[in-house]
This record gives sequence, structure tokens and C-alpha cells, in this order.
Amino acid sequence: MMHTSLARRLLPAAVALACATGVQAQTRYSLDILTGLGGTSATGNSINDRGWITGRGNLTGNQSRHATLWRGDTVTDLQTLGGPNSVVVFPVKNIVGIVSGIAQTNEPDPLNETWSCGFFFPAATRTGVRCLGFRWRNNVMTPLPTLGGTHGFASGTNNFGFTVGWAENTVHDPTCVAPQQLQFRAVRWGLDGKPTELPPLPGDSTSAATAINDLGEIVGISGICDIAVGQRSARHAVVWRNRVPHNLGDIGGDAWNTPVAINLRGDIAGFGNTVAGIDFAPHAFLWTRRTGIVDLGTLPGDSTSQASGMNELGRVVGQSCNSAGVCRGFVWTRGTMRDLQAMITEGDDATILTANDIDDFGVITGQAIDNATGRFVVFRATPLD
Repeated sequence: MMHTSLARRLLPAAVALACATGVQAQTRYSLDILTGLGGTSATGNSINDRGWITGRGNLTGNQSRHATLWRGDTVTDLQTLGGPNSVVVFPVKNIVGIVSGIAQTNEPDPLNETWSCGFFFPAATRTGVRCLGFRWRNNVMTPLPTLGGTHGFASGTNNFGFTVGWAENTVHDPTCVAPQQLQFRAVRWGLDGKPTELPPLPGDSTSAATAINDLGEIVGISGICDIAVGQRSARHAVVWRNRVPHNLGDIGGDAWNTPVAINLRGDIAGFGNTVAGIDFAPHAFLWTRRTGIVDLGTLPGDSTSQASGMNELGRVVGQSCNSAGVCRGFVWTRGTMRDLQAMITEGDDATILTANDIDDFGVITGQAIDNATGRFVVFRATPLD
């Protein structure tokens, strides 16, 4: 009871007021472009209720990228664990000053796996060294231990300091697709950094955790090893309660079923294929205790969509793309998906490609193209209403 009460007190007053008065979705936004780290590409993947935006910025030359923190207009390079790359991949919603993500070390990878990290790094520097999950606080990046294997991956941290992700063990899993060799399991790291394994569903060999709320509910995936990212490693979307996995169902497909966010109400947003097979053809979904899993569809004229973030009001943001691969950011609320670009009425000139996260005040971050320079940039969209 004390744990639940404390978690509720962490909600900003604006959320409680909005829930009580039935405030409708904001429909007008001001857009700001944020400065990167010198390269031609950056993206914001997370925003918390302190206004901290995290993601990554390419360095000059675009051969490496670093996890990046934007506080207002101040940009901070979070550096790495000794290797060329680091990234904050998933929304990190805590307001206690902890950032979690992935970073390369300078230690050689004895198996030369691509691992889950490699898909988020530039091709020239994505393999060859270990990649670990990290926690960053007060300008110090701390590596998180694995389950005995080479690599790890941290995805989110709650307000009590518990971090989730996944890590390799020492089992050479026959369901892995080369160059991946080692099995991996979902992990919750405690305040002391000690990992606790979260098992997959019965019949599956691997699992990975993508988000945690302040009640300790954890969401993620369960499947086979595959290529260690998506595909059939995400055969099932799951939620762990008291370390027990529960299948959330699907929207028609048997791959790419990936939750990315869970709020205090237990609402879960993510994406998954709508048809069988490993070809990437997802739709965004929302799972609630009342409705179960629901396909959120796409923006008009598009064929795929992905949810990337959600706030305590259940507003979902993400990306909707057409068959030619042209994508745009969306905001979904109360059953309606809207194009974020059409809701921008003032500010910087940019074309929004994806909306990756939304805080409880309705502020959104993601990636856009700066129409003046052609660079891929981080944006902050602030409600005007």
C-alpha cells in the first residue's frame, strides 16, 4: 500500500487535474529544433516530466553516436563506456535524474555478435566490442552486469531506481541466427546493480524487458533467440507481475509483438505485425485491462505504424508510414490518430518524421528534418492550448 501511495504522489498535479476534468487532447503545438552533437542526425527518444529529453546525437563525420541529454536548450553528451557508441533507445520516464541506455566498451567481443545494440549504431562501428546497459546519474555512466554472457541492454528506469532490459547468459541457444549465438533473458537491475532474471513464457527460450512503471509492472517480449532484436524474439508481448510473465495477445501477427511503454494505470502501448511472418509490417497497439489489445491502425493513406511512447493520460505517440516508406509522427488520443505535423501552428520550420515520446504535460519529442539545413534533428513540440 505504501508503495502504491508513493507512486501516485509522483504524478504531477496537471495529470490529476486533467483526469478529474476530462481535458481533451491538445490540438495546437509550437515546434522547437534542438542542437545536436555536430553530426547530421539526432533523435529524441524520451521525455520526462522535468522536460528532460534523451536520445542520441551523431558526432561529426557520422561514424559514431552518443547518448544525449537535452535540458531546455542545454545539450549534454553522456559519453560512452569506452567504445565509439551509446544511445538512449526507449522512453525513460523517471524524474529522479537517472538516464538508462546502451553503450559500447573497449573490450573485444569474443563472438563478434551484432547483438541488440548494433542495430542502433552506425554500420562502421556497430560490432567488434562489448555493449552493455548503463545507468547515468550526476555525470557518471555506470555499466550494468550481464547474466554471465558478453552483452546487455538497458531500456528504462522507474522512480525507485529499478532498471529493466535484457542480458546474455552463457547458453549457446540453437534458436539463434548467426552471428548471434548466446541466449538472453529479461532483467531487472536493483539499486545495487544486481540483475534479477525475468523468465520467458513457457515454451520460449528468450525474453527482453522494455519498460517498467512505478508499481513494478514490467513489459517486454518473449520468444526465441533469432537475431536478438524483434522478429521472432518478439513472438509474444508480455507483462511481468511479480516476475511472472502474462501474454498480452496480439493483433494478428506472430512476430515483432513489442510493448514499449506502460503507465501507472497499467495501459500498455507498442506495436506488432498484423499478419503472420517476419516481414516488418506492424501496426501500433494499445492494451488496457478493460479492452485487451487493440489495433490503433494508421494515419489515412498509410500501411504501417508503430507506437513509441505514452503518458499517464493514455495518449500515445509514434510513427505512421506509407508503402513508399515516407513516415510522419502521430498523436493518438481517445480513439483518434492525428498527424502531428498538421497540429504545428508556430515555431521552427521542420518536417516531422516520428513522434517518439510524450510527457504528462503533452510535450512531445522525436525526429524531424530541418527544412533549412536538411539535417535530421531532435524536436520539442509544446502544446499551446
